[in-house]
Amino acid sequence: MNTQEIRQKYLEFCQRNGHVVIERAPLILHNDPTTLFTGSGMQPLLPYLLGQDHPQGTKLADSQTCLRAQDIEDVGDNRHTTFFEMLGNWSMGEYFKRQQIEWFFEFLTEIVGLDPHKIYVSCF
Repeated sequence: MNTQEIRQKYLEFCQRNGHVVIERAPLILHNDPTTLFTGSGMQPLLPYLLGQDHPQGTKLADSQTCLRAQDIEDVGDNRHTTFFEMLGNWSMGEYFKRQQIEWFFEFLTEIVGLDPHKIYVSCF
């Protein structure tokens, strides 16, 4: 599967589970003076995760481009990158970690085709 296929399948999966797919935020957030670049998928949604109503509902999904420069010296160690795409589904009080883990496990095993015996989940 290539990047486009993974993105499409993920967003379609989220839609089947009742999420509204929202547009990605710009890489440079004009309404967030705390940062220069969007560094995570949740960053543009912070006001809504903190309680403000989102105009498109309480179950959202997106594909967010992100840029992280704070750990640029670590790029190349197979764990750090500067520019990447983050897929996310977001609950504004609709569901919590248990449901999220179940859905993502289903996506990884049934849609992507990963071996369930080679997946380990941690929750904190």
